[in-house]
Amino acid sequence: MRPARLILKAIYNVYAMLLFVALMFCVFPFAAIGSLFGKIKGGNFIYRLCMRWADCWWFLIGISHKNIYEYPHDKNKQYIFVANHISYIDSPVIVKAIRQPVRVLGKSEISRIPFFGFIYRKAIITVDRSSAENRAKSVRILKSILKRRISIFMFPEGSFNQTYEPLKSFYDGAFRIAIETQTPIKPLLFLDSYDRMPYEYFFSLTPGRSRVVFLDEVSVEGLTIHQTQELKKRVYDIMEEKLIAYNASWIRK
Repeated sequence: MRPARLILKAIYNVYAMLLFVALMFCVFPFAAIGSLFGKIKGGNFIYRLCMRWADCWWFLIGISHKNIYEYPHDKNKQYIFVANHISYIDSPVIVKAIRQPVRVLGKSEISRIPFFGFIYRKAIITVDRSSAENRAKSVRILKSILKRRISIFMFPEGSFNQTYEPLKSFYDGAFRIAIETQTPIKPLLFLDSYDRMPYEYFFSLTPGRSRVVFLDEVSVEGLTIHQTQELKKRVYDIMEEKLIAYNASWIRK
C-alpha cells in the first residue's frame, strides 16, 4: 500500500473513531433517562437510540447500508435472529439491519468500557462464556425476554470466524432456546463486514457498502430438544450455502 493511501486511511480511522465517541456522548444522557423506565420499555427505547446513533455514524463515515429480503420479513413477528460473525463492525450492523424490538447476546467484558459500557449493558444481554453459572443465567434472561414478545439476536459461532470457510462451528444455545420456546429462527448474512473492517486489524475501517441478507425463517414447530443438532445443522447448511452463493469475500478455496 502506498504511503499516501496509508496516511489517508489513518486519517479516516481517526475521524471515524472520534465521531463514534462524540455521538456516544450525545446519546448517553438520553440512554441514562431511558434506563429509568425499566428493562423492557427502557431497553426498547435505548435500542431505538442505538439505531439513530448507527444511522448518523454510518452516514458520516460513508458507509451505505442495504437490507436484502429473500423472503418477506414481518417486523411484528418474534424471532431468534442468528448471523455470521466476522468483524468488529458487526455490532453497528445489527442495529442498522434489525429495526424492531430485539435484545442481543453480547460479551460481558465490553460492558466494562466507560460510558459505552453503560449503554451496552442497557441495550443487550451480557454473557461471560467462561462461567457456566453466568451462561445459564443469560439463557434464563433470554427466555424471559421472549416471553415479553421481544426478539433476541445471537451469534451462533460465539466469536469471530477466523477461518477461510464460510462459517465456523455453531454452539447449541440459540437452537435449544428456539426449540424450548417454540420461536422460529431467522438467519441473517452479514456480507460486507469483513470488507469494511477485517477482524485481523482493529484500525482498518473503510467506507463502502454494508449488506445484510434476510433469509427465510426456519420453523421449529413440533421439534423436541433431542432434535437440537438436527436444527443446528439445518441452519448452518442454509447459511453456508447462501454465503457461498453471494461470494462472501473471506471464503478461500
